[in-house]
Amino acid sequence: MSYLATRPNRFQYVHTPKHGSWLNLVEMLFGKMARTFLKHIRVQSKDELKRRILLGIEEMNQAPVVFRWKKFDLELAY
Repeated sequence: MSYLATRPNRFQYVHTPKHGSWLNLVEMLFGKMARTFLKHIRVQSKDELKRRILLGIEEMNQAPVVFRWKKFDLELAY
């Protein structure tokens, strides 16, 4: 911590919620891709699949949506 204090504004600390992880975010991204632009498609090659995925990601980035974590109440889950 003392070393990082000598390097102001070099690093940014980002807190990940306790109930979520980067893997959950990746799974949600792939789920959204599967439900939207990859649903019911046929491709002739891996290159065509790669192009479609990159085009879909580009379209999602044109209108980004901020993900809002929702509080999960364990007592209501049972």
